Amino acid sequence: MPSTPSSADTPPTPARAWRWFTPSGLVTAISVALGAAVLISPVFVTPVWVLMARTLFIAVALLATYTLVDRCPEDRLPFGWPRWLTALLAMPLTALLATLLVYVVAVRGDFVSLFTQANRISGFVITTLAATLIATPIALVAQVRAREQRVRAERLAFELERSRLERQALDARLALLTAQIQPHFLFNTLANVQALVESGSPRAPALLGSLIEYLRAAMPRLQASEPTLADELNLVRAYLALMKMRMPDRLDWAVDVDPALEALHFPPMALLTLVENAVRHGVDPQEDGGRIHVRGRVRDGRVQLAVIDDGAGLSEHAQPGTGLRNLRERMAVVFGPEGRLSLSEHVPHGLRAELSWPLAGPAS
Repeated sequence: MPSTPSSADTPPTPARAWRWFTPSGLVTAISVALGAAVLISPVFVTPVWVLMARTLFIAVALLATYTLVDRCPEDRLPFGWPRWLTALLAMPLTALLATLLVYVVAVRGDFVSLFTQANRISGFVITTLAATLIATPIALVAQVRAREQRVRAERLAFELERSRLERQALDARLALLTAQIQPHFLFNTLANVQALVESGSPRAPALLGSLIEYLRAAMPRLQASEPTLADELNLVRAYLALMKMRMPDRLDWAVDVDPALEALHFPPMALLTLVENAVRHGVDPQEDGGRIHVRGRVRDGRVQLAVIDDGAGLSEHAQPGTGLRNLRERMAVVFGPEGRLSLSEHVPHGLRAELSWPLAGPAS
């Protein structure tokens, strides 16, 4: 008999059991009953249609018993028996009682004739044995299949829960890394403003006003649920414009990113970290300053986002700071193992810092 889904919450009752019958279960029970009636008909004088009616009743009784056993919560099974053992014992008992009821109805309650006439006794025994021998193996096979299905369902639920927890852990880790990067950027920017103010530069008020406008636009984007590369490029342009005001004669910059990439999901502050490093460690230490070029393309199925400066070079970046270490971790969290940060020399001098990841997008 086909397995029906187990339930540990709904107590089994005969009324509910009828609703639990599946079409496949009923079809199987009817088919087996009719086939059994045809097989045993040669040894009976009873018409085949009567035998079919009897075997159909017995089959439905067996199916109802199996359904009740399969639906019964583990803690309500008799004597704490395992489900398969309960089914193994319930099938013969149900076959006996259902056959007895069939014959009691057939003899109209005349128990004397039921237990004294040899043909009826043999018919009773044959019917009971046939029902037991057919129903018990089917029930056991169905129990094995049901157990396998429960194990698969539990395994799937476990994997889903583990995946959910891993995702939560990654989100928490990403939030922590972002929280570490935000103060790093803000403190460095404010330090630049402070240096300009302390130097008595007449550009200080304008720079401070620009910084306020920049922060007013940037802060809401830091918490955006779906940050894009376009958002990040806006921050980068605003930051470079601020630095240009601080170093008007020593900083030149350009942003050249394929517009088709702007809608891509992108971790906030990631590109800005590289640009900030290029300003602080590449261009600013140089007496003549330098140029920063932000470039974005797709090559061999990977997005390549590079920040190139012609400043001090790789030696100044030999020991990556907190920002770059966090950025590497963030790339791995958002894009998986294929999310990378690489540093290389830019010829004739300077540094090329590149973020790259598969065009397919972030890992899920």
